[in-house]
Amino acid sequence: MKYIQSFTVREKILLAIVVVGLGAWLFYHFESTKAAKEEILFSMQDYSNNVESDDLANQEETAKEPELIMVDVKGAVVQPGVYEMKSVSRVKDVITRAGGFVQDADQSQLNLAGKVADEMVIYVPVVGEVSTMPQMGNLSEGTELISINTADLNELQELPGIGPSKAEAIIQYREENGAFKAIEELQNISGIGEKTFEKLKDLISIQ
Repeated sequence: MKYIQSFTVREKILLAIVVVGLGAWLFYHFESTKAAKEEILFSMQDYSNNVESDDLANQEETAKEPELIMVDVKGAVVQPGVYEMKSVSRVKDVITRAGGFVQDADQSQLNLAGKVADEMVIYVPVVGEVSTMPQMGNLSEGTELISINTADLNELQELPGIGPSKAEAIIQYREENGAFKAIEELQNISGIGEKTFEKLKDLISIQ
C-alpha cells in the first residue's frame, strides 16, 4: 500500500492505462475466441445440412430412375436387333439406337412419337412394301389383336369406328394417363360408347 502511495500522479495514470488496456485485450481475446468457435460450429452444421440434402437428392434421383426394357427393331433400319432402352423412350429413340432409317424406309407408317413398351417389336417397312407383319406389336403376342397401348395412328384407324380424331384421342389419353390397364378403359374416351366398344372388344388388347 505504501509502495503504491509512493507512485507519482503520472505513474499512477500510466499504471491505470496499462490495467485498462490489459483488461480490454483480455475481453477482446475472449470475444474473438467465442466468435471463432461459433463460426466453426455454424460451418459444421452447414456442412452436415448440405451432406444430408445431397444424400436426399441422390435418393430421390435414384427412385425416379426409369426401368430398362427390351425392344426388337426389324426391317429398314441400319442395324436391326434387340435394344435395351429406358421405359420413357420413344420410337424415334429406338430407331436412332438402331442406326437410323435406310434410304428407302417408309417412315410415314410409324408414329415416331409413340412410347415404347417391354418386348415391343418395331417393324420399319420399305416404300411400297405390303407386309403382313405388324409395324408395332409385342413379342409374346400370338394373335393379330391390335394393342391400344402400342398401336400407332394408322394401326388404330384399322379398327371399326375409329377415324383419325378418335385414334389421336386414344394416343393422347395413354400419353396423359399412362398405359391402359383394361380394354374397358377405352370407353373413357369421348366418342367411344358402349356400342362402339362392343365392335372393338374382340379386336383389341392391352398387351
